[in-house]
Parts: sequence; C-alpha cells; structure tokens
Amino acid sequence: MPSPARRRGIGGLLTLVLLLIPLPALASSEALPLTELGTAPQAGPDTFQAGTQAGPDTFQAGTTIVAAQQIGRFFDGGASGIAYATSADDGATWARGVLPGITTSGGGVYGRASDPSVAYDARHGFWLISSLALTDQDGVTGAAVLTSRSADGGLTWGDPVTTAVAGGGDLDKSWVVCDNGVRSPYYGRCYAVYDDVAAGNAIKVARSSDGGLTWAETGTSATGLGGQPVVRPDGALVVPYLSDEGQIRSLRSRDGGESWGRSVLVATVQRHKVAGGLRAAPLPSAEADAAGTVYVAWSDCRFQLSCGGNDIVMSTSATGAEWSHILRVTDDGGDHFIPGLGVDPAGAGETARLALAYYRYPSAACTAATCRLTVGYTSSANGGASWSAPVELHGPMELDWLADSAHGRMAGDYISTSVVPGGNAHVAFTAAAAPAGGAFDMRTYTITGGLPIIGGGRPTLAIEAPIAAGEELPGPPAELAAR
Repeated sequence: MPSPARRRGIGGLLTLVLLLIPLPALASSEALPLTELGTAPQAGPDTFQAGTQAGPDTFQAGTTIVAAQQIGRFFDGGASGIAYATSADDGATWARGVLPGITTSGGGVYGRASDPSVAYDARHGFWLISSLALTDQDGVTGAAVLTSRSADGGLTWGDPVTTAVAGGGDLDKSWVVCDNGVRSPYYGRCYAVYDDVAAGNAIKVARSSDGGLTWAETGTSATGLGGQPVVRPDGALVVPYLSDEGQIRSLRSRDGGESWGRSVLVATVQRHKVAGGLRAAPLPSAEADAAGTVYVAWSDCRFQLSCGGNDIVMSTSATGAEWSHILRVTDDGGDHFIPGLGVDPAGAGETARLALAYYRYPSAACTAATCRLTVGYTSSANGGASWSAPVELHGPMELDWLADSAHGRMAGDYISTSVVPGGNAHVAFTAAAAPAGGAFDMRTYTITGGLPIIGGGRPTLAIEAPIAAGEELPGPPAELAAR
C-alpha cells in the first residue's frame, strides 16, 4: 500500500507540540482538535438511548480510512444501527452515513445490531463492514453475522449479505479481516471470526474468496470470545482471543481457514475489576507488521502493587505458535483498559511503529460517583521495546454520561487505532459530555489529522512488586453478556 504524502501545516505542528506537553496540561477535551465519526441513529423504537455511539473499529488502506460504530444503544444489548465514516484523504475530511438493510429502522429485518468491524479486500476491491445482527423478541440473541460491502472506496454501501446464521445458537463478537498479501497463497480471502454463546462460546470462522459475497463456515476446538484475526504475509491466519478460562490464547490456520490446530497459551490474565461498575472486559487487540510478527495487547494488573490497577500489556509472536514474555506498555499509575492497538503495516522488527489508545482512570480506587474516565495514547518506534510518554486525548468524563447497560455503564467494548504507512496514527474512541434535553451526548471521535508516532525514548518501568494473582475469571466476564 502506498505511503501517502503527509500534510505539514500548522495543524500538524500544533499536534506534535501538544504531544510534547506533560500529561496534566492536556486534561481538557479542548486540548486536541476532534472530528466526529458517528451520526445520529435512524428512527426506531423509543427504547434505545438517544445520543449514544459506541464501540468503533477502523481500517486503513492506501489513502482511505473507514470507521464503523454502533449508534443508539439499548440497555439490554445492541444498538439501533451501525454508522460508518469514510475518509479518502488520510483522515483530513470524512463522509458519514448509516449502513442500510440491517435493522428494521434502516430497512432490514433485525431488531438490533452490534460489534462492527472493518476490513479491505485489496484483490477484489471491496471494503467490508462485519456486524452482529440481533433479535429482541424473546430476549436479545445474536441471530446472524452480516457483511456490508462497498465497491466505491467506502462511500456508499449496499444491503448486507449473510456471513453466518445462528441456527438455534446465539452468536457474539464478530470480527473481520482480509488477506492482502500479494505473495500469500490465499491472497483475496477474507475471514470472519465469532463465537456461539449457546454452544459454550465455541469459536467459529467463516471464509470468503469472492469479496465477501459468499461465506463458508469452519468450527474450531476453542471456546472463548473476542477473537481478533490477523493475517501474516505467508497466509497464516492467527486469532488471539479471551478464553473461557480467563486466558489470552491464540489459534492458527495455515491452510486458509479450512482447518485449525489446537490453541496455544499467550498468558493468563491477571485482572483488576474496573471500578465504578464500568463494563470493561480484558478483550485482546491484535495487529501484525510487514514481517508477520503478531502483536496482541490487553489489560492486566500484574505489574501494579497488589494488582491495584490494570496496565495495558503486550505479547508478540513471530509465527503465532509461540509467544514472548509479557511487556508492560503503560506505567503511569491508575487503571488502563479497552486497548486499541495499531501497527504500521509497512514496518517491521526493531523499527516497527506501534500506536496504542485506551481508556484510563487516573485513580483505580474510585467509585461510580467519583470515577473520571479519560482517553490515553502512547506510541513506539522500536517494535514496542519502549513507549512515548502518555498523552490524554480526552476527558475527564463522569460515568453517568455514558450509555447504561444491564452490566453497568459502557463506553463500548472496543477502541481502535489505524496507522498510515510511514505516517500518522488515527484513533477512534467514544467520548461523552453531560446529557442534555433528555438525551445523551456520547459520540465517536478521531483526532483531526491523526497523531504522530514519536518513538520510545522512555524505558518501560520494571515490575513494582511480585506478580499478584488478581481476580479469577472462571468464565467470560459478565459485563459482556449484554453485547
């Protein structure tokens, strides 16, 4: 993918200067310029929470960036629809809209939608947005995984095709990726990963070789949720996920998703339950670099005294078969969770460029009334060996500004970062202001023009105390049950 010419105007210089200011100076949401990515939900049932957007994902290819997010969250799960935002000029300007044909409010047959993710199929020239379609007549269940397709660079989208149907099951946490490696034997094949709650969280994978038009499903021996597939240049498909046993594990297929080996352990999660009743499970965020090294990040409390708060940690693998020891990414105290990891697809090895966004509480021991949610960012220019000083992108936010759910307030299960080759990182996150006029003011944003990756001159601090066990995860975190 070509590296775009970057804009070097005053806005880019201002962003760089702001990144060099110490963290406390960036406490205001006005410190960095924001561009809204979401849009208002279409007309629908009066039971959804007006003014709510959540759970964005992004993908970058060439000079195009596409984002997708939920709009109009329901208390008991799902949203009124899925919105998209597309930039054809490296994030300078954006076109926005709502995907058609999914929910009844947009001409579809399903009551709700959730969990959008974005991919690009370079061989066939299609942009894809995968989403989870939900029924709400006898409780909220995942009825199908759908794929919306765009042939004009993400500017317009047709009605979705069906990727997988529940068939009496209950699907959850869909995620899509395409093999864009021109030397891969499976170049042009796309994959959707999801789990079936009704089958004990059995992880399944669908594959398509015609631009997402038709799909074939394959089962795996793994159980868990939140699988994030990445494709190595040799065509191997690697899927880190959160297992039912509270572990980050990884699956691998070397024949284009037609068969799967047994999963391997990345790490057992050491979890500090996020305060204030906020919905924030330790789902992984995964990316691969140009050499095929796979990076996976998640929230984990092992590096803080008595597991008093979570950091974002990371492990890497050259092949997806064996994983490195755990690296600490954040070390500025407080509680960090819901990471969105981005990797420059043109770099590799010791000069790989990484960018990470996440949510954070400055104090991990807060309450629902006192917790203040912020959005943080850090970057590395040496493959994650060290990271830049953290920057606060937005905040602080009170928890009752966020959408409510059956398992607590939520900013969304995902945050996203995409890196332009040789250029800036583009972060998509949900932020909120005080509700007004009977509606929430909870929107999805990106930093206008993106954020530079400024390297890692600051060494990551060592462990503060002997590793603490944290809270056990005997099964999938309850806060994910409401989708």
